[in-house]
Amino acid sequence: MRKYLAMLAIAFMATSFVACDDDESTPDGPAISAPASVTNVQVGASSDVTFSLTMPGGYKSASIAAVGGTAVTKTEPAAGAKTGDLIVTYTADASTGAGTVSITVTDKNDKFETETAAINKTEIPAPEVVVVSGSINSNTTWTADKIYELAGRVIVKDGVTLTIQAGTIVKGREGGGINATALMIARGGKLMAEGTAAAPIIFTSVLDNILPGEKAGTTLDEDDRGKWGGVVVLGRAPISVSGATEAQIEGVPAGETAGLYGGDVAADNSGVIRYVSIRHGGTVLSGGSEINGLTLGGVGSGTTIENIEVFGNVDDGIELFGGSVNLKNVMIAYQGDDAIDIDQAYSGTIDGFFVIHGGDTDEGLEIDGPEGTANATGKFTLKNGTLKGDPSKANDAASLCDFKSKAQGTVENVIFVGYPAGKKLKIAASYDESNCTVGRANAFSNLKSDVLVFSTVQFTGFTVSVYNSAASSGNPGCPVPAEDQGTAESKIVSNTVSTGLPPASTWSWTISGDKGFL
Repeated sequence: MRKYLAMLAIAFMATSFVACDDDESTPDGPAISAPASVTNVQVGASSDVTFSLTMPGGYKSASIAAVGGTAVTKTEPAAGAKTGDLIVTYTADASTGAGTVSITVTDKNDKFETETAAINKTEIPAPEVVVVSGSINSNTTWTADKIYELAGRVIVKDGVTLTIQAGTIVKGREGGGINATALMIARGGKLMAEGTAAAPIIFTSVLDNILPGEKAGTTLDEDDRGKWGGVVVLGRAPISVSGATEAQIEGVPAGETAGLYGGDVAADNSGVIRYVSIRHGGTVLSGGSEINGLTLGGVGSGTTIENIEVFGNVDDGIELFGGSVNLKNVMIAYQGDDAIDIDQAYSGTIDGFFVIHGGDTDEGLEIDGPEGTANATGKFTLKNGTLKGDPSKANDAASLCDFKSKAQGTVENVIFVGYPAGKKLKIAASYDESNCTVGRANAFSNLKSDVLVFSTVQFTGFTVSVYNSAASSGNPGCPVPAEDQGTAESKIVSNTVSTGLPPASTWSWTISGDKGFL
């Protein structure tokens, strides 16, 4: 009996090994890639939807299901094919709105996979979608009757002008980190993006179902952040960085020379950006590096930037790395980090701005000064602005603003309103750890010597707070002397802002205005 049982066990083990060997030799099942963006189909009309297939086990069959219409197979891979496209013709029914088409692919080993593509059924004819990738090497115009889809980083090269007509919609494909989709204007390139209040130019995500002629889609809201990268403009105006007069912009590999910015041409001209809304973008890279909604690196005063909106961005709304460009009428709503971030001795003026601030975010303003000895005298001006807290959003804003790292310039006619009581206007100080006296230059020392000036700033219900920039949980450092806190409070006094702020109608063209967030 024991011998019989032993033989059975051996036979079972042999069978198990054979089964395992059979499993290990069976190829992986199908993999399906749906279209990167929503497919627009006019009601009652048809459009093709392409799915890309990889089938190590060989193609056998596919089944199709549709919502909001009907779908049939147009073309499919040959029997046994390991790669190929399955093209489905979707016909929309009479109702506008969302639809889907799903396919289930089965291989020769009867393994299967299902994937779904999104459909947007529209009353108007679906526009042509033009996919753009790589470099733009000759003068190019994008027109308002088409949607332009960015596939990866698109670079307008030195000496080239990209013109975008009023009312044009540009959509970025999904992607994060170093591979995030972005439109980048290299030094010497120009972006002529001249929208109007009636027909703004809109940069958004491929997940947004907005169509030409519309101000907003229905698939994304202010909490949909980081769906693509953003817009990057680089110029030859002075910047202040350690040991150099030029630098590589964040988010671009070191080997990409088109990512350099900075120089000695203060009046450098990178084009015109007017009535442009940038939505649902931004991505955080590593080591504090990021792609913001609008990144301006060494952009000169010959450039025109006015009537700009950044909406629902995962990192900063607008970040300026040096340069001397002036900005007018800027709206930033529901950014994930700072609304306006100034670095590297930016020396221009931002006149007229509105920040709607709340929902897992950081500062309304984060202001730094020069980082090197070259071009270290540049001073910013921030004037005629409102920063409005939205405490209804979960997690709320960290603070009103943070002036640090030798911030130098003027804040004039700015109001902070709507935040929970106790939020801080922060000023960084540096202390000699040996005797706790003021050490190297920082925002507080500049405030004390009137290099950093606050003039008619209203922050009733909130506090000025000097902090030791070296302090951390592991190194509490020197405590801030009461005298220094008192000096800051005497230099930054809340005064009523009564005139000079842009009227609410300034922002009526934005999606923020359209959604009633003002």
